Amino acid sequence: MFKAFQMTQNNRILSLFSIRYPIIQAGMIWCSGWKLAAAVSNAGGLGIIGAGSMYPDVLEEHIRKCKTATNKPFAVNVPLLYPQTDELIEIILREKVPIVFTSAGNPAKYTSVLKSHGLIVVHVIANSKFALKSAEAGVDAVVAEGFEAGGHNGYEETTTMTLIPMIREVVKIPVIAAGGIATGRQMLAAFALGAEAVQIGSAFAVAEESSAHPAFKKMIVEAGDGATALMMKKLVPVRLLKNKFYEQVKEAELKGADSDTLKAILGRGRAKKGMFEGDTEEGELEIGQVAALIHGIRPAAEILNEIISEFESARNILVGLSLKNL
Repeated sequence: MFKAFQMTQNNRILSLFSIRYPIIQAGMIWCSGWKLAAAVSNAGGLGIIGAGSMYPDVLEEHIRKCKTATNKPFAVNVPLLYPQTDELIEIILREKVPIVFTSAGNPAKYTSVLKSHGLIVVHVIANSKFALKSAEAGVDAVVAEGFEAGGHNGYEETTTMTLIPMIREVVKIPVIAAGGIATGRQMLAAFALGAEAVQIGSAFAVAEESSAHPAFKKMIVEAGDGATALMMKKLVPVRLLKNKFYEQVKEAELKGADSDTLKAILGRGRAKKGMFEGDTEEGELEIGQVAALIHGIRPAAEILNEIISEFESARNILVGLSLKNL
């Protein structure tokens, strides 16, 4: 089973990360602690600890527990918009984490420091401008994240279908596709567009090992078509499940609320309240459009293996496809 990846010699992501399958679990706040990261890495993908919701001492604890739980490569995602970023970077260097994914900031700020210590660096982007900046900064790969993604998103609202080939045109480094990918068929489509791996968030947010609250997981599984929307574009665009908090933001935006008003509505700890503590009405519930295709809570390894199996089945169907036979 899964011979395609075992036989592939030119997939740069497999070589770069020393992983079996080109599936990266996204570094999601309040969802991706050491248990999820270790489970994905043990299953052959690349697990990521999401440092965006962690104080430095908490990140240190998660890294050490992840080292105990897996002997496979894993990574840490560091959003660059938080005030304690320097401390997080120091811990990553001290703990000798092999791979770092940076996001939400200037890729040049930490890339040279991380690479000088021998780390592999990947930056998350949503447009060509930052893809080029990332390549110039010396990152080893980029995650091209389309508008369908959950959480923080690009202002351009470029869909994954358009973004991946667009980024593939302007950079020579490997491109990892993200945004709206939860199945093997979607993964195959991303490869057809020029990606060499996929980063998957929403599908792993409901994994048994995810630290997301059970009530949040249940809401994701029950989400249907149109259950999410991109909001708060005057701050940082974020894709949310529709709930009471979403309605409050929507009403304010329709009335022309400025960024200060939206900050006041958002307050502090809103994402923790929803995603980690389970307040599905007043909390901020970040998830992707692909939630409508997620139908159950299962172990991370089972989710990953199903994606790979479906990828192989879909690939085999396409191998025999001919326009003459349509």
